[in-house]
Amino acid sequence: MADALVSIVLERLASVLKQQIRQQVTLVVGVKSEVDNLKSTLQSIRAVLGDAEKRQFTEELVKVWLERLKDISYQMDDMVDGWNTALLKLQIAAENPGIPKPKISSCLPSPCVCFKQVSLRHDIALQIKDIKKQLNAIANERNQFNFVSSSTIQQPHRRITSSVIDVSQFCGRDADINIIIGKLLGGSCQESSSLYIVSIVGMEGIGKTTLAQLAYNHEKVKSYFHERMWVCVFDPFDPMRISRAILEALQKESSDDVWTENYELWEQVESSLKGGAPGSRILVTTRNESVSTMMGTTYKHPLGELSKEQCRSLFSNIAFYGRSREKVEELENIGRKIADECRGLPLAAKVLGSLMRLKDNKEDWESILNNEIWQLDVIEKHLSPPLLLSYYDLSPAVKRCFSYCAVFPKDQIISKDRLIKLWMANSYLNSRESIEMEKTGGDYFEDLVSRSLFQDFRRDDEGNIISCKMHDIVHDLAQYLTKNECFILEIDDEKEVRMASSFQKARHATLISARRVGFPSTIHNLKYLHTLFAAHLINSFTPQPPPNLFKHLVCLRALDLSENDLGNCRGTWGN
Repeated sequence: MADALVSIVLERLASVLKQQIRQQVTLVVGVKSEVDNLKSTLQSIRAVLGDAEKRQFTEELVKVWLERLKDISYQMDDMVDGWNTALLKLQIAAENPGIPKPKISSCLPSPCVCFKQVSLRHDIALQIKDIKKQLNAIANERNQFNFVSSSTIQQPHRRITSSVIDVSQFCGRDADINIIIGKLLGGSCQESSSLYIVSIVGMEGIGKTTLAQLAYNHEKVKSYFHERMWVCVFDPFDPMRISRAILEALQKESSDDVWTENYELWEQVESSLKGGAPGSRILVTTRNESVSTMMGTTYKHPLGELSKEQCRSLFSNIAFYGRSREKVEELENIGRKIADECRGLPLAAKVLGSLMRLKDNKEDWESILNNEIWQLDVIEKHLSPPLLLSYYDLSPAVKRCFSYCAVFPKDQIISKDRLIKLWMANSYLNSRESIEMEKTGGDYFEDLVSRSLFQDFRRDDEGNIISCKMHDIVHDLAQYLTKNECFILEIDDEKEVRMASSFQKARHATLISARRVGFPSTIHNLKYLHTLFAAHLINSFTPQPPPNLFKHLVCLRALDLSENDLGNCRGTWGN
């Protein structure tokens, strides 16, 4: 994550110099030498980031050092953004001085423009001085950690040339699928008061949702039930939000990842579901066996780990897809050992299989097998080693694009087009000026798809992906990488207070309210925000937002209020 941020800052520092030269504007005397010094220090730090990012899981001081580096990198990014804005303003002021142009044009700049340039030069000079001081301190502190340096030459993003395969077709759960389908289609069709609930229970990453989806989308199920709905249930459990989601899903019965053990809350939803037609079924996935019991499950299906042979088969179907028989024979023994590291977890097998599918050399396979990450127990408690291996294999630019996805709530449908535009707004696609940014964003998206970091794809009539989701565990990784930077908040009166103190350095935030409580007045405290999404906060009955609500959000690059009724709020947003 730090590596990705540093790489972006280096690119943007270079771009601001090019812009000054192109526009023949100098904001600070000697700015080139100052920027070169910053770039040189950053490049020397970047050389040790590979070692630092691995050691942060076992050494708290290294983790703190990386957090400080990320913070100063964001400051530099905001500074460059300020430079670009200042350059644009000066260009506009020079072209539109506010007075009618004389017939004979003067070659002298207007006094107003000159004054603004002097003021801007002073401000930017102070920013550079402060950032240099902080960055030099961070550079000096790295010596105490004895980091191992790697090459400072960054590998460019590798465009995926092999065809993208749909790994959802590989499950390793044929027997389980048949049992679930049998329970959905069997049993009495004349139940009246009691609900017929089939629960799939198992640990995170075991394949509950995949199994439910395969059953839900099976042709026998689709032809048997006239109406089917898929609803994701979040924690905290909110009956109002679930009821609204059910109504919205009428065209699309399944509930994914139910968490609550509160029977009173469940009763509020249960009473509505009892109105279903005779023969209706509810298919639920949950990690908690007590939740299944509390719901009064008719049939509970415990989902365990894959057997060693099932896991190897799942891994091999993906890793060896499209390879020649000779290449398979060369890599098969190593592949079996790598598959055994997945510990019977389908998600791990899919992610590792997708990673190894991109590697052709035996040395690369042995490097993954012998990676020290398998020996770090600390990682296993918090994160999935296969996911981390896949993340570390990404180029810095794609790492940043991936971690940005933590701004979306779990199980949210992510539009490919919207996601690429958000990457563009945050300047994540500036690595190659000769390639259109949308094309570059499309390549990055396909890279993440090919590694099974996205799933649940929706396609257009031509088979092109138009939206996706992230698995909960993959989303957990993105959130871990953006800790203290990216937040998803359900707004109520209590969190109104928390926002003033806990999230002041947030860079990306999503605000959600199931009850439309209105916009939090303390939003102005989040002055470093780059991205702000707000969903279901405002309608015609909520209080008017305070005037100039976004006046202090000077770093904001992406704002989405589309899931709100803004009819009565026009003119209240500031400049």
